[in-house]
Amino acid sequence: MNLLIELLAFAVAIGVLVVVHEYGHYSVARLCGVKVLRFSIGFGKPLFQWVSPKTGTEWTIAALPLGGYVKMLDERETGGAPIPAEALPYAFNRQSVWRRFAIVAAGPIANFLLAIVLFALVFATGVTEPAAVVAAPAPNTPAALAGFDGGETIVAVRAENAGESERVRSWSDLRWKLLGAAFDHKRIVLSAKDGHGTSDFQLDLRGITEKEVDDDFMSHLGFEPGGGKLTVAGVQPDSAAQKAGLAIGDRLRAVDGIPTDNATAFIAYVKSHAGVPVMLRVERGGQAAGTLEDVRIVPQSQRDDATGQQIGRIGAELATQVPSIDVRYGPVESLQLGARRTWDLAVYSVRMFGRMIVGEASLKNLSGPVTIADYAGKSARLGPSAFLSFLALVSISLGVLNLLPIPVLDGGHLLYYLVEAVTGKVVSDRWQLVLQRAGLACIVALSAIALFNDLARLIHF
Repeated sequence: MNLLIELLAFAVAIGVLVVVHEYGHYSVARLCGVKVLRFSIGFGKPLFQWVSPKTGTEWTIAALPLGGYVKMLDERETGGAPIPAEALPYAFNRQSVWRRFAIVAAGPIANFLLAIVLFALVFATGVTEPAAVVAAPAPNTPAALAGFDGGETIVAVRAENAGESERVRSWSDLRWKLLGAAFDHKRIVLSAKDGHGTSDFQLDLRGITEKEVDDDFMSHLGFEPGGGKLTVAGVQPDSAAQKAGLAIGDRLRAVDGIPTDNATAFIAYVKSHAGVPVMLRVERGGQAAGTLEDVRIVPQSQRDDATGQQIGRIGAELATQVPSIDVRYGPVESLQLGARRTWDLAVYSVRMFGRMIVGEASLKNLSGPVTIADYAGKSARLGPSAFLSFLALVSISLGVLNLLPIPVLDGGHLLYYLVEAVTGKVVSDRWQLVLQRAGLACIVALSAIALFNDLARLIHF
């Protein structure tokens, strides 16, 4: 059943993204007066064909659905057959350089516009997200140095020297605001409230490198969702947790006197205490509320496969229930946030790709169709908001990928047109052929790496 959901979600995702991308090319081509011969979803043998009596365009659904194309009237692609003189004004190659530029750029732009609309729908319809409550930060992290103790709810953020504050509505909202400030290497002020009132915390993000801006970005800063309940969800046989008497349903309140409400921070503490006794403050599930018990446990020492070092493990599965909040925006604000989120993600994607080129980021970040199908299925099972957000994210990635200055992609053609606009000369067929082969080699290499990463994630090698 899960496989069927993944395949259906993947088919819907690819279908929507390809149709939107190609319709961007098609609509601007028609607007510029170019004759469109075929609009194809997929490649290979046609499964369905229909010719529009009004425009003469052949609409096709082909057997291989991984992509699509728009074929326009072009003197270079007739196989030597002449085009009637009355049809020449409608040929793509007869258009001005800026019209050709607009037609090619319309595909990626359509993907960005789709992402804006999808994000706006998510923001407008509302989504349940973790509240911006922080857990106790790890020592010497920017959050700890800023003065956070844990349990504070962040409500606003502003630049250090600016008076206007931006409201923080949720944990996701906080993450995006910190991400933007880290990219700009700013010092910011976070306003947070606790039981004693509202206080300001100065957070210095000037020393954050782009290499640290990854999936664990918030952890690097010392921010983890807090204010929730950390409970034992499972106990492995013959583990330190079983020997200490931990049971399913136990709520972990503190470790060595330090309050704990976040699994990541708790696991990190246990890892650093291999073979060293720690004292857990536990609230038993079957006891009256507020009844606490101290449990002494010695984390077992095990070798970490990733680092080769000895780390501590207690053999317990943990579950965190964090406070959540329903976030909903008005129509205008939703569009503004959708545009901002699309811009931020596009810039992040470009910077990440640049880091991979110069070796500052791992090529393991590249994903192929298997991973996309997996995430499509997972997001579909989580609900409409998650699936729409996933679609928006992939749409942005598709737009950015197509704008890369690689021949055979839209960005490569745009580069040709820029050279033509500056020099007044069309890039020669010989150079286009050489660059096209180089671009094709790049695409094949990237596809191979992405497929290898997919297989590595699938079979864990």
